[in-house]
Amino acid sequence: MKSFIVSLFALLTLAGFGQGPEVVHWLQNTTETGSYYVSGNPNTISNGILVNCQQVEYSNNYVYVTCTGVPAYPTGPFQDGNTSQTENQNAIFRFNRDPQEGSGNTSTTPGSIGVFINGVSLYDYRDGVAWDPTTNALCGGPGNPACPGSPGTQQDWNRDAIPAEMEGFDCSKGHPAMGEYHHHQNPSAFDLDQVVIYDVCNVYDADGLYAINPNVHSPLIGFAYDGFPIYGAYAYANTDGTGGIVRMKSGYQLRDITQRTHHADGTDVDDGPNVNNNYFLGYFREDYEYIASQDDDVLDEHNGRWCVTPEYPQGTYAYFCTVDEDWNSAYPYAVGPTFYGVYENASVNSITENTTVYTGSVGTLDILNNLNMTVHPNPASELLVVQFDGLLHSDMQLELIDLQGRIILESTLKSGSTLTYFDVQTLYEGNYIVRSKDQSWSSKVQIVR
Repeated sequence: MKSFIVSLFALLTLAGFGQGPEVVHWLQNTTETGSYYVSGNPNTISNGILVNCQQVEYSNNYVYVTCTGVPAYPTGPFQDGNTSQTENQNAIFRFNRDPQEGSGNTSTTPGSIGVFINGVSLYDYRDGVAWDPTTNALCGGPGNPACPGSPGTQQDWNRDAIPAEMEGFDCSKGHPAMGEYHHHQNPSAFDLDQVVIYDVCNVYDADGLYAINPNVHSPLIGFAYDGFPIYGAYAYANTDGTGGIVRMKSGYQLRDITQRTHHADGTDVDDGPNVNNNYFLGYFREDYEYIASQDDDVLDEHNGRWCVTPEYPQGTYAYFCTVDEDWNSAYPYAVGPTFYGVYENASVNSITENTTVYTGSVGTLDILNNLNMTVHPNPASELLVVQFDGLLHSDMQLELIDLQGRIILESTLKSGSTLTYFDVQTLYEGNYIVRSKDQSWSSKVQIVR
């Protein structure tokens, strides 16, 4: 029945009843360029590369997204010695508009397994480093010998990138591999978590694709290579769209082991290192086991569920970027370790069929219906920060005005980002108002000296 409903919704979409979320939700941009940090410099540097996606095209069966892979939020620095910077990927991604349930046994792969709506790639849990039982040492990745077997061969104990590469992530929880900037996890800034576990944002402030808002259903933030959507951390409590808003919970938990001799399913494998301070529990993906649950807010072994979402009122299978109660990333983070749907490599070299170019966008008014913004610090003396809680699909023009209604400063909150600033160091002390240019939102602020 679920597959039938999905197919029916796809047929209605293709028949002209709408262009579908897989077409309309990509962030398009042809004018604004990105920026980055380098270690030791708290000021961003322009990279001159267009951000987000440059064109969206669709046919009856596929949607094609052309993008640079560069986000609107600043990237870097990467404080683990990674000297790479975010580079233009000149990428074209193709997604099936009518995704189908697969066998459930197709493992996610090294490298890109999905794409966020700003064109940035999603990688799975791994970082290419594993345990070599023949040498009793790590293999793969920078500075290590190659792992046994051909490149990409699955090892018995594979390192989890999230805890192992913490210092290599920037404020937005991303980093580049050979110039391809990507996220392994929920693309929201470290300093927006309830408990901050990495202080990179203190000097190199950025924001990420969206900010978690626990009071509303999280936005659609991307698509996996099997064509099914990826959402943020919060959703309807019940799969039928009722029950309020709750945090989606991973069905995986750490195993109760001190020695790494077997996988969670009982398979006897080559031994990994004993659990210790260097190779703590959670260092390897195989340290986790899946515990099935009947609760609607606990996700399946692919990190998703069948449910109603705002974009799919008829229901869809959807993945969620899982976080714990402190909003820190929770394994398996987004998609995996296997795909729910039929996997197809979405990265293509060209478009070989007739398509229609999508020129519309999600309107600002639609976004503002659930507008939730904060201004801090207040009072302020140097910088005034405007934070958007959610995901912004269109640029928002902001103004700082005095009590006589005169525009003192202007700033733009870019689509695909959540922060903008006003430099108020030269302003007179007193009361001011920050507002959106269309005056749909405003907040009183105080400047002090």
